[in-house]
Amino acid sequence: MATPTQPVAVVCVGMAGSGKTTFMQRINNYLHLQKTKPYVLNLDPAVLKVPFQPNIDIRDSINYKEVMKQYNLGPNGGILTSLNLFATKIDQIIALLEKRANPPPPDASSTKPVATTAPPPKHILVDTPGQIEVFVWSASGSILLESLASSFPTVIAYIIDTPRTASTSTFMSNMLYACSILYKTKLPMILVFNKTDVKDAEFAREWMTDFEKFQDALREEESRGVFGGEGSGGGGSGYMSSLLNSMSLVLEEFYAHLSMVGVSAMSGDGIKEFFEAVEEKRQEFERDYKPELERRRKEREEESAEKKKDDLTRFMRDMKMEGRGKETAVRGDAPVDVSSEEEEEEMDPEDYPDAEREDPDITLRKRYEAALRAGKIDGDEAAAQNAAVRGMRMS
Repeated sequence: MATPTQPVAVVCVGMAGSGKTTFMQRINNYLHLQKTKPYVLNLDPAVLKVPFQPNIDIRDSINYKEVMKQYNLGPNGGILTSLNLFATKIDQIIALLEKRANPPPPDASSTKPVATTAPPPKHILVDTPGQIEVFVWSASGSILLESLASSFPTVIAYIIDTPRTASTSTFMSNMLYACSILYKTKLPMILVFNKTDVKDAEFAREWMTDFEKFQDALREEESRGVFGGEGSGGGGSGYMSSLLNSMSLVLEEFYAHLSMVGVSAMSGDGIKEFFEAVEEKRQEFERDYKPELERRRKEREEESAEKKKDDLTRFMRDMKMEGRGKETAVRGDAPVDVSSEEEEEEMDPEDYPDAEREDPDITLRKRYEAALRAGKIDGDEAAAQNAAVRGMRMS
């Protein structure tokens, strides 16, 4: 169970080309400079080279190209299948993380010299594939995130390419995607506007906090015909501007639950503010998200227990059905009456011709003789079966 001293897991997700891996390198380097070495996981099986040293690398256990070859898959299918295979080891991964986060105390009674170990990490950094939908919307991605969140405070860092988000339409697309990730993962989220060395992210902060600023930008783009309008007066597409206007109203409440930071993975600007936001989200996780996770875990356990109970009931009912036709069941020396349903059912000799009150060997021999007369079995087989019947009688 997570405690305030547990390391916080920072899961970096983002569109391809958003600078996610470079951002991972920057925050890893920042923590090393702060003398707080993180524990790093790489979950991208298709990357050829990472600019940081991961403690756990999916490429060590999963060969991405071999998966594509064996299962006849494309690039995205290969990544998804690799993640699915890696998710089967999630219990081992969580065990390693918990052991690293909570090392056993030294044995005072031991005479052996105590080996010096590194202090427990304060952060667990997780790099994910560039195909964001493969990780966020797959079953393996959900398993990995839920397993992390069940043991450690977990924060989603959604990396956004700031220069490509300068228009109102691309900005709104990123916000809608961030909204879907937030409600899919149900974990605290930080919007990380990367590449601020190319374009300042202050416009995004204004659009998220000031509705009028976004409306002004929308009208300005509409007047320039950004949305494909025709005519000398500009105007643009009324449908597109109306949709963006409606989305901005809908997402106003969504913005209130997000932290937003502008960073530059190249220069390192804003990294300190990012970790301040991570600490805020850790507290939010402990206060708001952890009770919800505990409630959902309890519901799953209750459902599992109820399912086991139902399975046991069906099994006992099936066992009882196998004993139908008996009038009593004996437990110890005392006879116990069976159910009234079984008492009402009586065996009809006409329905069961084999249930005659005579020697079973004689009955079996009669059946073989009848079959022989009917020509259903040949003489050799009949002789063998009659010999078998005689042998049964002698025994």
